[in-house]
Amino acid sequence: MKLGVHIGYWGLGLSSQDQLEIVQEAERLGYDSVWTAEAYGSDAATVLGWLAGQTSKIRLGSGIFQIPGRSPAMTAMTAATIDQLSGGRMILGIGSSGPQVAEGWHGQRFGRQLQRTREYVAVVRMALARERVDFHGETLELPLPDGPGKALKLTIGPVQERIPIYLAAIGPKNTALAGEIADGWIPTLFSPEHLSELRPLLREGADRAGRSLDGFDIAPTVNVFVTDDLDAARNAMRPFIALYVGGMGSRKQNFYNNLVCRYGFEAQAKTIQDLYLEGKREEAMAAIPEKLIDTVSLCGPADVVRERLAIYRDAGVGTLGVTPIAFTKEDRLAQLRLVAELAGA
Repeated sequence: MKLGVHIGYWGLGLSSQDQLEIVQEAERLGYDSVWTAEAYGSDAATVLGWLAGQTSKIRLGSGIFQIPGRSPAMTAMTAATIDQLSGGRMILGIGSSGPQVAEGWHGQRFGRQLQRTREYVAVVRMALARERVDFHGETLELPLPDGPGKALKLTIGPVQERIPIYLAAIGPKNTALAGEIADGWIPTLFSPEHLSELRPLLREGADRAGRSLDGFDIAPTVNVFVTDDLDAARNAMRPFIALYVGGMGSRKQNFYNNLVCRYGFEAQAKTIQDLYLEGKREEAMAAIPEKLIDTVSLCGPADVVRERLAIYRDAGVGTLGVTPIAFTKEDRLAQLRLVAELAGA
């Protein structure tokens, strides 16, 4: 099992130099990849380009590029550029984002996501292969049929023969889609104990495409805090879980809340959401059961985290992307070193 480090959104408490030193230390420690995120603040592509010139081995993952924020041609251009700048280290992680961001920030309708994603990836692959992009689907048509547009091909080529494309997905149908069209899968709020229930979905998608899952990378993102103070570690996880389970969407449409329900926490998920949407965020955080925290996080004493890392490995996780829940450069570096040590123990 390879390790990745997630540096998340840019500019939230750490300086650019702090973040650079964290990534360079991860590279020194043998972490396989670094991943950047975007929502409606920093973009992921600029950060990856900046890191490309100041690292030499660590792979550079978008975690994720938002589908509604870029045309597929623009995504292919960006991925090929970063791949060239880095000497062939790009991992292209993409995802749908959510309806609030897609419609409120990007002005793109959030609908038909399965077909939209399938066609988006098809066009990205066509462009990265430097084929002329002549595509006529249900959600994408290139070139447009009623104007002066012409089928073009990318004028630069990526270093890698095939840039790996990872799909961020948590719902059953999107998870199956990852098995159908992607090279890897990026789940969040991930439970390794439930991977045996999710594998059939990946296999369903792969069977639909007539492909094997050999080499397919399961690459969850997990928050980590190694400390002898188990209560402090669990409490550090509460804001993130409360935000996603309680507030990342509406009562009618919250993918993360639905996921936690599938793990068996239906009543607790409803309570967390009700409290969060009523503005009672402290109470929402307090309502998160310890068992849920332990299921979706790496937290607590070193021996506990070591055992959990083994569970992820034995479940079949290929790349474990860790987000240190620490708010200074020194503390994040300490967490990265501890995880590297425990993963190798």
